[in-house]
Amino acid sequence: MNGFNRNLVFLCAEDGRISHKDVAVLLHTSSQRVHYARAVLEREGIIHTPHVIFDYSYFNLIQFRVYFKGGYVGEKDKQAILALLRENPYLVSIYELNGEFDLSIELESPNPSRFNKELKRLISLQPSLSHYKVLLTLVTHLYPRFYLPNNEVLTSRFPQSIVIGGDRYPEQFTSSELAMMRVLLDKPLERLSVIARASSLNIKTTSNLLKNLQQRKCIRGFQYLVDAGKVGISKFRLFLKLHNLTQEREVVLMEYLLNTKEVVQTSKTVGDWDLEVDIESLDKTRIRAVIRELREQFSGIIESFNQMEYFASYTRSYLPRYIFGEEK
Repeated sequence: MNGFNRNLVFLCAEDGRISHKDVAVLLHTSSQRVHYARAVLEREGIIHTPHVIFDYSYFNLIQFRVYFKGGYVGEKDKQAILALLRENPYLVSIYELNGEFDLSIELESPNPSRFNKELKRLISLQPSLSHYKVLLTLVTHLYPRFYLPNNEVLTSRFPQSIVIGGDRYPEQFTSSELAMMRVLLDKPLERLSVIARASSLNIKTTSNLLKNLQQRKCIRGFQYLVDAGKVGISKFRLFLKLHNLTQEREVVLMEYLLNTKEVVQTSKTVGDWDLEVDIESLDKTRIRAVIRELREQFSGIIESFNQMEYFASYTRSYLPRYIFGEEK
């Protein structure tokens, strides 16, 4: 990628609803050129799967991650499994790894019992998914891809992190809010006039509802996924089991991760490991350097360590469809 495209990918991926005019001003180019370049990125699948970042904890939901091992032996089997998983109304993401596990999903449910029923139902429909590990996600920190742009003006537009999950008081949503969010789930980048019409609301009401949900932090942003392979990005997920962890040491660790621009996501979990760290870079040697530095600086609290290459993302959402009465 040349410098212009790196900046464009960053802006579009981190703010999916950013206007062509705003991008043109930031990149000192024309709106027409931005429109064409962005269309190319979408057509070639470099940016794909636009989605809304909903904070699911405000919906009284908890998130579980399931890592499957040996679920398929070929591309045809994989596609059949992906189709089955996408049918589940509790599912919010699917991604593929290279390493100990092959496929992973995230499910959101109101309680562990409901999650367990859905997992068992998936396995009954696809017995090859019977080898797995389960983690409960406590809280997730999302960090912008600050390793991509070469312009500090662009990075200053975004907060250092977005925190979703954790200990929140559930919100009560009106029927109009739910109707609009249901449309956003499928059409996150549509114009407000289209969202309003599909929600049976007027455009002023739709605009006010959206702003209000953002102010309440129920909606945290609009993003695209980036096809790492098509732009030469290496991506790894680290799995850390921690011990001797005091509050002070945890603060230092999280500050290190926050200030390392190659770190794009961290999740505190309950299960076989305590922390997952996603690292991306255009330079694979930089990833190795970050991993080495992390292990050296925090050897006193890292009990065990594993890493896997993040191969592909197939589905990304932050809110399950069952919230809108779409049980199957």
